[in-house]
Amino acid sequence: MMSFWKPTAIALTANLCLATSAFAQGMDQLVQLEILDGGRTPEGTYQGALRLKLKDGWKTYWRAPGDAGIPPQFDWSRSRNVGDVEITWPAPLVFDQNGLQSIGYENQLILPVEITPQNPAKPVRLRGEMDLGVCKDVCVPGRLGFDHTLDAQAARNPAIAAALAQRPFSAREAGVAAASCHLKPTTDGMQIEAHVTMPSAGGAEFAVIEPGNPLLWASQAETKRDGNTLIARTEVTNVSGGPFALDRSEVRITVLGASHAVDIIGCDAG
Repeated sequence: MMSFWKPTAIALTANLCLATSAFAQGMDQLVQLEILDGGRTPEGTYQGALRLKLKDGWKTYWRAPGDAGIPPQFDWSRSRNVGDVEITWPAPLVFDQNGLQSIGYENQLILPVEITPQNPAKPVRLRGEMDLGVCKDVCVPGRLGFDHTLDAQAARNPAIAAALAQRPFSAREAGVAAASCHLKPTTDGMQIEAHVTMPSAGGAEFAVIEPGNPLLWASQAETKRDGNTLIARTEVTNVSGGPFALDRSEVRITVLGASHAVDIIGCDAG
């Protein structure tokens, strides 16, 4: 682990969004949210999904939205009989947005969620809110509510199954042989240079590095390939301007390629 002091706070990408337009157009006119049922799994968990239907031409964002996006956030606190909620993110697309790159989905997002009930004998009620951003010519931040009691007897849902199949490959599935992260202090934070030994994901590859801490922000990674090694470099800063420690085991590297995406959890010192 490595720690240092960042003297100035960063400007978050949310300020690119025009909040005035949010109230002028109304989030409910741009995106519809519903909960899909997928029934109980053999392990006793509930399989469901949040389905976002976007107005034509509009996009929403992945968990790491790039330099021009708003990361989605979820509040499950008003749910009932919900223990753990595990989200599976389908592989996103990379967009050019006014000269900046953003990462997300267009037209529709089906986001699978697997819920572990606190009491297997009682119903599970998903009730909460999702904060998100949607963009076209302008970006609109907003909040959508949901309230749905999951159907334990529901049949397998093809839409959820398709979304699960669109997840990135794991490091093992993609043939990743090694992943290392080299850390170096910078004026404003810390540089991470990741070296990933793996077969090509197809076409022009785009790497996203997540520090593993919600209080840390990583810039868009510069990505290149040297033979069998993908090299990605980013700078990490603390949104509060305070000191922080970076744990390599929490670093998450996602490689987005033309053929598939790869999800790599943790990296060695190298």
